[in-house]
Amino acid sequence: MSGTTDRARPAGLRWGILGTGGISTTFVEDVMAGGFTVVAVGSRSTESAERFAREHGIARAHGSYADLAADPEVDAVYIGTPHPFHAENAVEMLEAGKHVLVEKPFTINEAEARLIADTAVRVGRVALEAMWTRFLPHMVRVREIIASGALGELRSVTVDHNQDLPDDPGHRLNDLALGGGALLDLGIYPISFTWDVLGAPAEISAHAIFKDTGADAQTATFFRYASGAIATTLSASDAAGPNRATVVGTDGWLDFESVWYSPTTVRHRAADGTVLEEIDGAVEGRGMRFQAAELERLASAGQVSGEILPLEQSVAIMGTLDAVRALTGLRYPGEGTADGASDERP
Repeated sequence: MSGTTDRARPAGLRWGILGTGGISTTFVEDVMAGGFTVVAVGSRSTESAERFAREHGIARAHGSYADLAADPEVDAVYIGTPHPFHAENAVEMLEAGKHVLVEKPFTINEAEARLIADTAVRVGRVALEAMWTRFLPHMVRVREIIASGALGELRSVTVDHNQDLPDDPGHRLNDLALGGGALLDLGIYPISFTWDVLGAPAEISAHAIFKDTGADAQTATFFRYASGAIATTLSASDAAGPNRATVVGTDGWLDFESVWYSPTTVRHRAADGTVLEEIDGAVEGRGMRFQAAELERLASAGQVSGEILPLEQSVAIMGTLDAVRALTGLRYPGEGTADGASDERP
């Protein structure tokens, strides 16, 4: 058995938190427990910022995002707002000279992702998508196994992300104006995973089932690659599922226990099913500190983008999500009618 250890070590940046919702709470609790320095929080209201600062022991509370951007003692900003606001928030912070860790999905679409990427390159600051799974220790070992050729030729990836989430029409997850739906909130995980393992798909097929609000309740994708490999993903917000992942090669496979995208156990099996290695992915805390450590490492090295989740790949993944939405007819306000809309759309 091989184990992984909590190797995240802060390099000393001073963090600000933009947005005071649940995901920001999860992030700040994990990174502060890991020894990272959080000095400020910004919200659209002073009351919300002060409450968040008080609850988490943060020194300064700003009642606007502009005030957070102007704070000279903030080096990096975690952006935890709903995804339709990511591009605007990230660009504002980058223009103010801050590095940004942008909660997944990176943006609503490829055009917005390109805006962040171009801004980061121009101002020379890190822009990193907070796809926390990429940075977990078990995924580091998974990439090593795949790169070694131990699985032989990769043939398939099968991965799902199914949860039973609120069906209240007024909930953010069901509100198209806030980018609601299974694809961007849940499907980003398996689709980013397929990119991590197999790269860019050569062909994309997709189908979706929609809620009355127009948000997708389920989205299934089928990707084909130039190598001959295939990948299937399923994301759903209306029913819980196993949340497993499998990577199959000609000489063996990787079997991820539930929940595959969180710290978990992965078994490397030979073609006959024999367990060759068991990767214990357990870490201290939630595991969100690893992405913060990567941003700090990149900033220390003077890099805008890294190898684990390159900035250009975050842009390209949003392009894949755009293609999936065009095939299913999933549209957000102001986007107009997508070509190739599915007849399953209400």
